[in-house]
Amino acid sequence: MGAQYPSYGDQVNTESRRVWQHPPMPSFYRRYILPPLLDRAMSDRRISRYRRPVLAPASGRILEIGFGTGANLSHYPESVQQLEIVEPDVALNIRARRRLEKSSREVIVHALSAEQLPFDAVSFDTVVSTFTLCSIPNVESALREVHRVLKPGGQFLFLEHGLSPESSVARWQHRLTPIQKVIGGGCHLDRPMRSLIERAGLNIESAGYEERYAPKLPKVVAWLTSGMAKKLVD
Repeated sequence: MGAQYPSYGDQVNTESRRVWQHPPMPSFYRRYILPPLLDRAMSDRRISRYRRPVLAPASGRILEIGFGTGANLSHYPESVQQLEIVEPDVALNIRARRRLEKSSREVIVHALSAEQLPFDAVSFDTVVSTFTLCSIPNVESALREVHRVLKPGGQFLFLEHGLSPESSVARWQHRLTPIQKVIGGGCHLDRPMRSLIERAGLNIESAGYEERYAPKLPKVVAWLTSGMAKKLVD
């Protein structure tokens, strides 16, 4: 089916009928240099092998925040034929565009930030985030939006890197984060992913939840948190 994505300028979301301004054009580094670097890193088997198990439960109406270069697209279950994505730079990212155009799935693109989603409350059965929460400027706001748009009983599937439980590693993560934010598109090395998700009102399921270092990677980038969190039914 391929992708439905906006051109530059105003984007009209047909559900809310509200106009959302496309984010400003990124810098040369962010447009031409960062995407291939991220694509190479995110396609590394040492971390990509975790994608398919995390995405396996995806079902119903699905929203992926932070689509990036589209590394998740081939890892969704075959039963997933349509998904919606939120990504500020997707219209500018040639790798994402190529993957979208080659995909047999229908992908609806919303070129905007996850911090203010243009969807009605309780709209989605599944929300997905992989290696995204590290780089959203106001991650707390984005997670509140995830909670808002999920249906009661809906699932948040996540695979993120973040703050190590080892104090010596964490100290280096704190030291290096200011540099990493510049060269890594806003990426923070030191965000406590589990507590951020739980503070948003999402209940992490014990089954399938994992925290571990990805093998053969520097520890400052290798602490991974993955699993499923549910929006509780009132």
